[in-house]
Amino acid sequence: MPINITMPALSPTMEEGNLAKWLVKEGDKVAPGDVIAEIETDKATMEVEAVDEGTVAKIVVPAGTEGVKVNALIAVLAEEGEDVKDAAKGGGAAPAKAETPKTEEKAAPSTEAKASEPAKQEQPKVAPAPAAQPAGDRVFSSPLARRLAKEAGVDISAITGSGPRGRVVKADVEKAASSGGAKAAPQAAPAMAKGSSDEATLKLFEEGSYELLPHDGMRKTIAARLTESHQTVPSYFVSMDCEIDALMKLRAEINKSAPVTKTEKGDVPAFKLSVNDFVIKAMALALRDVPMANASWTSTARVKHKHSDVGVAVAIPDGLITPIIRKAETKTLSTISNEMKDLAKRARDKKLKPAEYQGGTTAVSNLGMFGVSNFTSIINPPHASIVSIGAGIEKPVVKNGEIKVGTVMTATFAFDHRVIDGALGAELASAFKRYIENPVGMLV
Repeated sequence: MPINITMPALSPTMEEGNLAKWLVKEGDKVAPGDVIAEIETDKATMEVEAVDEGTVAKIVVPAGTEGVKVNALIAVLAEEGEDVKDAAKGGGAAPAKAETPKTEEKAAPSTEAKASEPAKQEQPKVAPAPAAQPAGDRVFSSPLARRLAKEAGVDISAITGSGPRGRVVKADVEKAASSGGAKAAPQAAPAMAKGSSDEATLKLFEEGSYELLPHDGMRKTIAARLTESHQTVPSYFVSMDCEIDALMKLRAEINKSAPVTKTEKGDVPAFKLSVNDFVIKAMALALRDVPMANASWTSTARVKHKHSDVGVAVAIPDGLITPIIRKAETKTLSTISNEMKDLAKRARDKKLKPAEYQGGTTAVSNLGMFGVSNFTSIINPPHASIVSIGAGIEKPVVKNGEIKVGTVMTATFAFDHRVIDGALGAELASAFKRYIENPVGMLV
Protein backbone atom coordinates (compact mmCIF):
# COMPACT_ATOMS: atom_id res chain seq x y z
CA MET A 1 0.00 0.00 0.00
CA PRO A 2 1.43 3.44 -0.92
CA ILE A 3 2.72 5.57 1.96
CA ASN A 4 1.96 9.29 1.75
CA ILE A 5 4.65 11.75 2.89
CA THR A 6 3.08 15.05 3.93
CA MET A 7 4.42 18.49 4.78
CA PRO A 8 5.37 18.27 8.48
CA ALA A 9 4.49 20.87 11.09
CA LEU A 10 7.92 21.91 12.35
CA SER A 11 6.45 24.05 15.11
CA PRO A 12 3.07 24.37 16.86
CA THR A 13 2.28 27.60 14.97
CA MET A 14 3.50 26.58 11.50
CA GLU A 15 0.77 26.68 8.82
CA GLU A 16 2.89 26.44 5.67
CA GLY A 17 6.51 26.23 4.55
CA ASN A 18 8.74 26.22 1.50
CA LEU A 19 10.02 22.91 0.15
CA ALA A 20 13.57 24.13 -0.40
CA LYS A 21 15.32 20.96 -1.51
CA TRP A 22 14.85 17.24 -2.07
CA LEU A 23 17.79 15.09 -0.96
CA VAL A 24 16.33 11.99 -2.64
CA LYS A 25 14.94 11.32 -6.10
CA GLU A 26 12.30 9.01 -7.47
CA GLY A 27 13.49 5.41 -7.29
CA ASP A 28 15.73 5.94 -4.23
CA LYS A 29 15.30 3.60 -1.26
CA VAL A 30 14.91 5.26 2.14
CA ALA A 31 14.88 3.99 5.72
CA PRO A 32 13.52 5.56 8.93
CA GLY A 33 15.82 8.39 10.00
CA ASP A 34 17.16 9.13 6.50
CA VAL A 35 17.13 12.87 5.69
CA ILE A 36 14.97 13.26 2.59
CA ALA A 37 14.28 17.00 2.24
CA GLU A 38 14.92 20.52 3.52
CA ILE A 39 11.98 22.69 4.57
CA GLU A 40 12.19 26.46 5.02
CA THR A 41 10.04 28.21 7.61
CA ASP A 42 10.03 31.94 8.27
CA LYS A 43 13.03 31.62 10.60
CA ALA A 44 14.89 28.41 9.86
CA THR A 45 15.78 25.72 7.34
CA MET A 46 14.99 22.29 8.74
CA GLU A 47 15.89 18.77 7.62
CA VAL A 48 13.02 16.29 7.27
CA GLU A 49 13.61 12.62 8.10
CA ALA A 50 11.75 9.62 6.72
CA VAL A 51 9.62 7.75 9.25
CA ASP A 52 8.89 4.74 7.05
CA GLU A 53 10.93 2.37 4.92
CA GLY A 54 10.34 2.13 1.19
CA THR A 55 11.15 3.41 -2.30
CA VAL A 56 10.40 6.96 -3.45
CA ALA A 57 7.67 6.32 -6.02
CA LYS A 58 6.63 9.89 -6.76
CA ILE A 59 7.73 13.39 -5.80
CA VAL A 60 4.52 15.44 -5.83
CA VAL A 61 5.86 18.86 -4.82
CA PRO A 62 9.06 19.91 -6.63
CA ALA A 63 12.01 21.55 -4.88
CA GLY A 64 11.69 25.31 -4.69
CA THR A 65 7.92 25.30 -4.14
CA GLU A 66 6.70 27.96 -1.72
CA GLY A 67 3.60 28.10 0.45
CA VAL A 68 3.09 24.35 0.90
CA LYS A 69 0.38 23.84 3.53
CA VAL A 70 1.05 21.65 6.56
CA ASN A 71 -0.21 18.07 5.96
CA ALA A 72 -0.27 18.59 2.17
CA LEU A 73 1.01 15.61 0.16
CA ILE A 74 4.59 16.13 -0.98
CA ALA A 75 5.72 12.60 -1.98
CA VAL A 76 4.67 8.95 -2.14
CA LEU A 77 6.63 5.91 -0.94
CA ALA A 78 6.21 2.36 -2.20
CA GLU A 79 6.41 -0.32 0.47
CA GLU A 80 8.86 -3.22 0.26
CA GLY A 81 7.80 -5.52 -2.59
CA GLU A 82 5.23 -3.07 -3.95
CA ASP A 83 5.37 -2.00 -7.60
CA VAL A 84 6.71 1.58 -7.73
CA LYS A 85 4.51 2.56 -10.68
CA ASP A 86 1.38 1.27 -8.95
CA ALA A 87 2.32 3.15 -5.77
CA ALA A 88 2.83 6.36 -7.72
CA LYS A 89 -0.67 6.03 -9.18
CA GLY A 90 -2.23 5.03 -5.88
CA GLY A 91 -0.86 7.87 -3.75
CA GLY A 92 -3.12 10.48 -2.23
CA ALA A 93 -4.29 13.58 -4.06
CA ALA A 94 -1.95 16.48 -4.67
CA PRO A 95 -1.96 19.34 -2.14
CA ALA A 96 -4.79 21.80 -2.48
CA LYS A 97 -2.53 24.85 -2.52
CA ALA A 98 1.15 24.23 -3.11
CA GLU A 99 2.29 27.19 -5.11
CA THR A 100 5.51 28.45 -6.61
CA PRO A 101 6.45 32.04 -5.66
CA LYS A 102 3.37 34.19 -5.91
CA THR A 103 3.21 37.09 -8.36
CA GLU A 104 0.66 39.76 -8.98
CA GLU A 105 -2.23 38.68 -11.19
CA LYS A 106 -3.95 40.93 -13.71
CA ALA A 107 -7.72 40.96 -13.61
CA ALA A 108 -9.47 39.12 -16.43
CA PRO A 109 -11.54 41.39 -18.75
CA SER A 110 -14.88 39.92 -17.74
CA THR A 111 -15.12 38.10 -14.41
CA GLU A 112 -18.86 37.41 -14.86
CA ALA A 113 -18.33 35.76 -18.25
CA LYS A 114 -15.45 33.75 -16.80
CA ALA A 115 -17.63 32.50 -13.95
CA SER A 116 -20.23 31.23 -16.40
CA GLU A 117 -17.72 29.24 -18.45
CA PRO A 118 -17.24 25.50 -17.82
CA ALA A 119 -15.12 24.77 -14.74
CA LYS A 120 -12.64 22.75 -16.78
CA GLN A 121 -11.68 25.75 -18.93
CA GLU A 122 -8.18 27.03 -18.21
CA GLN A 123 -7.53 30.52 -16.97
CA PRO A 124 -7.45 32.96 -19.91
CA LYS A 125 -4.08 34.10 -21.08
CA VAL A 126 -3.01 37.60 -20.18
CA ALA A 127 -0.28 39.87 -21.41
CA PRO A 128 3.24 38.79 -20.44
CA ALA A 129 3.99 39.67 -16.81
CA PRO A 130 6.51 38.61 -14.19
CA ALA A 131 4.55 35.45 -13.42
CA ALA A 132 5.81 32.25 -11.81
CA GLN A 133 7.60 30.00 -14.25
CA PRO A 134 6.02 26.70 -15.30
CA ALA A 135 7.14 23.68 -13.32
CA GLY A 136 9.42 22.57 -16.17
CA ASP A 137 11.26 25.90 -16.15
CA ARG A 138 11.58 26.25 -12.41
CA VAL A 139 15.00 27.38 -11.23
CA PHE A 140 16.50 24.78 -8.91
CA SER A 141 18.79 26.31 -6.30
CA SER A 142 19.98 25.80 -2.74
CA PRO A 143 18.43 27.88 0.08
CA LEU A 144 21.80 29.56 0.68
CA ALA A 145 22.12 30.46 -3.01
CA ARG A 146 18.66 32.06 -3.02
CA ARG A 147 19.44 34.09 0.08
CA LEU A 148 22.79 35.30 -1.29
CA ALA A 149 21.19 36.17 -4.63
CA LYS A 150 18.52 38.23 -2.87
CA GLU A 151 21.12 40.08 -0.78
CA ALA A 152 23.34 40.76 -3.82
CA GLY A 153 20.45 41.84 -6.06
CA VAL A 154 21.17 39.03 -8.52
CA ASP A 155 18.51 37.41 -10.72
CA ILE A 156 18.93 33.74 -9.84
CA SER A 157 16.91 32.65 -12.89
CA ALA A 158 19.63 34.11 -15.14
CA ILE A 159 22.41 32.03 -13.55
CA THR A 160 23.59 28.74 -15.01
CA GLY A 161 23.91 26.28 -12.15
CA SER A 162 26.98 24.09 -11.67
CA GLY A 163 25.45 21.82 -9.01
CA PRO A 164 23.80 18.44 -9.46
CA ARG A 165 21.21 18.50 -12.27
CA GLY A 166 21.98 22.16 -12.94
CA ARG A 167 21.17 23.36 -9.42
CA VAL A 168 22.36 26.91 -8.66
CA VAL A 169 24.73 26.84 -5.68
CA LYS A 170 26.59 29.41 -3.60
CA ALA A 171 29.65 29.55 -5.91
CA ASP A 172 27.44 30.33 -8.93
CA VAL A 173 25.81 33.28 -7.18
CA GLU A 174 29.14 34.66 -5.96
CA LYS A 175 30.56 34.39 -9.49
CA ALA A 176 27.58 36.18 -10.99
CA ALA A 177 27.69 38.90 -8.34
CA SER A 178 31.43 39.53 -8.75
CA SER A 179 31.14 39.73 -12.55
CA GLY A 180 28.30 42.22 -12.31
CA GLY A 181 26.03 40.04 -14.43
CA ALA A 182 22.55 38.63 -13.88
CA LYS A 183 21.35 41.69 -12.01
CA ALA A 184 17.80 41.29 -10.80
CA ALA A 185 15.13 43.47 -12.34
CA PRO A 186 13.43 45.87 -9.92
CA GLN A 187 10.78 43.99 -7.98
CA ALA A 188 7.21 44.81 -8.87
CA ALA A 189 5.45 46.95 -6.31
CA PRO A 190 2.90 45.01 -4.27
CA ALA A 191 -0.70 45.79 -5.15
CA MET A 192 -2.51 48.12 -2.78
CA ALA A 193 -6.25 48.41 -2.44
CA LYS A 194 -7.69 51.64 -3.74
CA GLY A 195 -8.40 54.04 -0.92
CA SER A 196 -6.37 52.01 1.58
CA SER A 197 -4.16 53.60 4.22
CA ASP A 198 -1.11 52.16 2.42
CA GLU A 199 -2.06 53.95 -0.79
CA ALA A 200 -2.66 57.16 1.15
CA THR A 201 0.77 56.83 2.77
CA LEU A 202 2.54 56.46 -0.59
CA LYS A 203 0.83 59.57 -1.92
CA LEU A 204 2.76 61.58 0.67
CA PHE A 205 6.02 60.82 -1.14
CA GLU A 206 7.16 61.85 -4.59
CA GLU A 207 6.86 59.03 -7.12
CA GLY A 208 10.27 57.51 -7.85
CA SER A 209 11.76 58.73 -4.57
CA TYR A 210 11.41 55.36 -2.85
CA GLU A 211 11.42 51.62 -3.41
CA LEU A 212 9.06 49.05 -1.91
CA LEU A 213 10.49 46.04 -0.08
CA PRO A 214 7.72 43.40 0.11
CA HIS A 215 7.44 41.73 3.52
CA ASP A 216 8.94 38.26 3.77
CA GLY A 217 7.65 35.59 6.16
CA MET A 218 9.99 36.58 8.99
CA ARG A 219 9.09 40.26 8.84
CA LYS A 220 5.37 39.42 8.85
CA THR A 221 5.80 37.14 11.87
CA ILE A 222 7.80 39.76 13.81
CA ALA A 223 5.21 42.43 13.02
CA ALA A 224 2.25 40.25 13.99
CA ARG A 225 3.69 38.95 17.27
CA LEU A 226 5.05 42.26 18.53
CA THR A 227 1.91 44.17 17.52
CA GLU A 228 -0.16 41.64 19.44
CA SER A 229 2.18 41.92 22.43
CA HIS A 230 2.10 45.73 22.42
CA GLN A 231 -1.71 45.72 22.28
CA THR A 232 -2.37 43.01 24.86
CA VAL A 233 0.49 43.00 27.41
CA PRO A 234 0.22 45.71 30.12
CA SER A 235 3.93 46.49 30.40
CA TYR A 236 5.79 48.74 32.79
CA PHE A 237 9.49 49.57 32.95
CA VAL A 238 12.18 49.64 35.63
CA SER A 239 15.75 50.94 35.10
CA MET A 240 18.89 50.17 37.09
CA ASP A 241 22.37 51.69 36.72
CA CYS A 242 24.99 48.98 37.29
CA GLU A 243 28.69 49.59 37.86
CA ILE A 244 30.62 47.05 35.80
CA ASP A 245 34.27 47.78 36.63
CA ALA A 246 34.57 44.62 38.75
CA LEU A 247 32.85 42.61 36.00
CA MET A 248 35.22 43.94 33.32
CA LYS A 249 38.24 43.11 35.48
CA LEU A 250 37.01 39.59 36.23
CA ARG A 251 36.16 39.01 32.56
CA ALA A 252 39.69 39.99 31.51
CA GLU A 253 41.25 37.68 34.13
CA ILE A 254 39.07 34.70 33.15
CA ASN A 255 39.72 35.16 29.42
CA LYS A 256 43.46 35.48 30.07
CA SER A 257 43.49 32.19 31.98
CA ALA A 258 41.37 30.25 29.45
CA PRO A 259 42.93 26.96 28.27
CA VAL A 260 44.22 27.05 24.70
CA THR A 261 44.42 24.50 21.93
CA LYS A 262 47.36 24.70 19.55
CA THR A 263 46.35 24.69 15.88
CA GLU A 264 48.00 25.57 12.57
CA LYS A 265 46.49 29.04 12.86
CA GLY A 266 47.88 29.53 16.36
CA ASP A 267 46.54 29.14 19.89
CA VAL A 268 42.74 28.94 20.08
CA PRO A 269 41.23 29.68 23.53
CA ALA A 270 38.60 27.26 24.84
CA PHE A 271 36.26 30.22 25.38
CA LYS A 272 36.17 34.00 25.30
CA LEU A 273 33.61 35.58 27.60
CA SER A 274 31.65 38.67 26.58
CA VAL A 275 29.79 41.11 28.82
CA ASN A 276 26.58 39.63 27.41
CA ASP A 277 27.50 36.20 28.79
CA PHE A 278 27.60 37.73 32.29
CA VAL A 279 24.25 39.45 31.62
CA ILE A 280 22.62 36.14 30.61
CA LYS A 281 23.95 34.40 33.71
CA ALA A 282 22.96 37.28 36.00
CA MET A 283 19.40 37.28 34.65
CA ALA A 284 19.15 33.51 35.05
CA LEU A 285 20.37 33.62 38.66
CA ALA A 286 18.10 36.57 39.48
CA LEU A 287 15.09 34.56 38.29
CA ARG A 288 16.26 31.63 40.40
CA ASP A 289 16.48 33.90 43.45
CA VAL A 290 13.09 35.52 42.75
CA PRO A 291 11.11 32.49 41.54
CA MET A 292 7.71 34.19 41.43
CA ALA A 293 9.04 36.42 38.63
CA ASN A 294 10.02 33.36 36.57
CA ALA A 295 6.52 32.89 35.21
CA SER A 296 4.28 33.20 32.14
CA TRP A 297 0.66 34.31 31.77
CA THR A 298 -2.27 32.21 30.60
CA SER A 299 -5.96 33.04 30.92
CA THR A 300 -6.48 30.47 33.68
CA ALA A 301 -3.17 30.34 35.58
CA ARG A 302 0.33 31.65 35.91
CA VAL A 303 2.94 29.18 34.65
CA LYS A 304 5.72 29.14 37.25
CA HIS A 305 8.90 27.80 35.65
CA LYS A 306 11.45 25.59 37.40
CA HIS A 307 14.41 26.76 35.31
CA SER A 308 15.64 30.00 33.77
CA ASP A 309 15.49 29.62 29.99
CA VAL A 310 16.98 32.88 28.74
CA GLY A 311 16.32 34.01 25.17
CA VAL A 312 18.95 36.27 23.59
CA ALA A 313 17.99 38.61 20.75
CA VAL A 314 20.20 38.03 17.67
CA ALA A 315 20.04 40.28 14.62
CA ILE A 316 20.00 38.43 11.30
CA PRO A 317 19.63 39.86 7.76
CA ASP A 318 16.44 41.96 7.80
CA GLY A 319 15.10 40.21 10.87
CA LEU A 320 15.45 39.15 14.48
CA ILE A 321 15.43 35.80 16.25
CA THR A 322 15.80 34.84 19.91
CA PRO A 323 17.68 31.57 20.48
CA ILE A 324 17.40 30.26 24.03
CA ILE A 325 19.99 29.21 26.60
CA ARG A 326 18.11 26.47 28.47
CA LYS A 327 18.59 26.07 32.24
CA ALA A 328 21.04 28.97 32.16
CA GLU A 329 21.15 29.19 35.96
CA THR A 330 22.86 25.76 36.05
CA LYS A 331 25.53 26.50 33.42
CA THR A 332 29.00 27.99 33.76
CA LEU A 333 29.88 31.24 32.04
CA SER A 334 32.18 29.42 29.62
CA THR A 335 29.39 26.99 28.67
CA ILE A 336 26.95 29.87 28.15
CA SER A 337 29.53 31.69 26.02
CA ASN A 338 30.27 28.77 23.70
CA GLU A 339 26.60 27.77 23.44
CA MET A 340 25.61 31.34 22.59
CA LYS A 341 28.25 31.61 19.84
CA ASP A 342 26.98 28.38 18.29
CA LEU A 343 23.33 29.45 18.49
CA ALA A 344 24.07 32.90 17.04
CA LYS A 345 25.99 31.43 14.10
CA ARG A 346 23.26 28.92 13.28
CA ALA A 347 20.62 31.64 13.72
CA ARG A 348 22.30 33.74 11.02
CA ASP A 349 22.50 30.66 8.78
CA LYS A 350 18.80 29.91 9.51
CA LYS A 351 19.75 26.47 10.83
CA LEU A 352 18.10 26.63 14.26
CA LYS A 353 15.53 24.02 15.25
CA PRO A 354 12.19 25.42 16.47
CA ALA A 355 12.88 24.05 19.97
CA GLU A 356 16.00 26.26 20.06
CA TYR A 357 14.14 29.55 19.63
CA GLN A 358 10.57 28.91 20.79
CA GLY A 359 9.45 29.27 24.38
CA GLY A 360 11.81 30.50 27.08
CA THR A 361 10.99 32.34 30.30
CA THR A 362 12.70 35.71 29.74
CA ALA A 363 14.92 37.51 27.25
CA VAL A 364 17.99 39.72 26.94
CA SER A 365 18.40 42.43 24.29
CA ASN A 366 21.78 44.17 24.12
CA LEU A 367 22.46 47.24 21.96
CA GLY A 368 25.47 48.39 23.95
CA MET A 369 27.84 47.49 21.12
CA PHE A 370 26.17 50.22 19.04
CA GLY A 371 26.79 52.86 21.69
CA VAL A 372 23.14 52.96 22.80
CA SER A 373 23.03 54.11 26.43
CA ASN A 374 19.51 52.90 27.28
CA PHE A 375 16.34 51.71 25.57
CA THR A 376 13.18 49.68 26.19
CA SER A 377 12.10 46.45 24.50
CA ILE A 378 8.73 44.85 23.76
CA ILE A 379 7.97 41.66 25.71
CA ASN A 380 7.62 38.61 23.47
CA PRO A 381 5.10 36.17 25.02
CA PRO A 382 5.23 33.65 26.63
CA HIS A 383 7.92 35.70 28.38
CA ALA A 384 6.78 38.04 31.14
CA SER A 385 10.02 40.03 31.21
CA ILE A 386 12.89 41.27 29.08
CA VAL A 387 15.99 43.26 30.01
CA SER A 388 17.48 45.85 27.65
CA ILE A 389 21.23 46.42 28.06
CA GLY A 390 22.97 49.67 27.17
CA ALA A 391 26.63 50.50 26.67
CA GLY A 392 29.11 50.73 29.54
CA ILE A 393 29.86 54.44 29.87
CA GLU A 394 32.42 56.14 32.11
CA LYS A 395 30.63 58.41 34.56
CA PRO A 396 31.38 60.10 37.88
CA VAL A 397 30.30 57.83 40.74
CA VAL A 398 30.45 58.29 44.49
CA LYS A 399 32.50 55.65 46.35
CA ASN A 400 33.14 55.95 50.09
CA GLY A 401 32.20 59.62 50.01
CA GLU A 402 34.56 60.40 47.13
CA ILE A 403 33.74 61.11 43.49
CA LYS A 404 35.53 58.73 41.16
CA VAL A 405 35.21 57.62 37.55
CA GLY A 406 33.32 54.36 37.10
CA THR A 407 31.94 52.39 34.15
CA VAL A 408 28.16 52.36 34.35
CA MET A 409 25.76 50.21 32.34
CA THR A 410 22.00 50.91 32.32
CA ALA A 411 19.68 47.89 32.41
CA THR A 412 16.02 48.61 31.64
CA PHE A 413 13.49 45.90 32.46
CA ALA A 414 10.05 45.51 30.87
CA PHE A 415 7.58 43.47 32.94
CA ASP A 416 4.14 42.03 32.22
CA HIS A 417 2.06 43.51 35.06
CA ARG A 418 -0.37 40.57 34.92
CA VAL A 419 2.45 38.32 36.15
CA ILE A 420 5.03 40.55 37.83
CA ASP A 421 3.80 43.36 40.09
CA GLY A 422 5.89 46.48 40.71
CA ALA A 423 7.57 45.37 43.94
CA LEU A 424 8.35 41.94 42.48
CA GLY A 425 9.84 43.53 39.36
CA ALA A 426 12.01 45.83 41.47
CA GLU A 427 13.16 42.82 43.52
CA LEU A 428 14.22 40.99 40.34
CA ALA A 429 16.03 44.07 38.99
CA SER A 430 17.87 44.47 42.31
CA ALA A 431 18.95 40.81 42.24
CA PHE A 432 20.25 41.28 38.70
CA LYS A 433 22.19 44.41 39.71
CA ARG A 434 23.68 42.57 42.68
CA TYR A 435 25.14 39.83 40.45
CA ILE A 436 26.41 42.31 37.84
CA GLU A 437 28.21 44.43 40.45
CA ASN A 438 29.53 41.40 42.37
CA PRO A 439 30.30 39.01 39.49
CA VAL A 440 32.29 36.53 41.60
CA GLY A 441 28.90 35.39 42.88
CA MET A 442 28.25 33.99 39.40
CA LEU A 443 31.22 31.65 39.70
CA VAL A 444 30.03 29.74 42.76
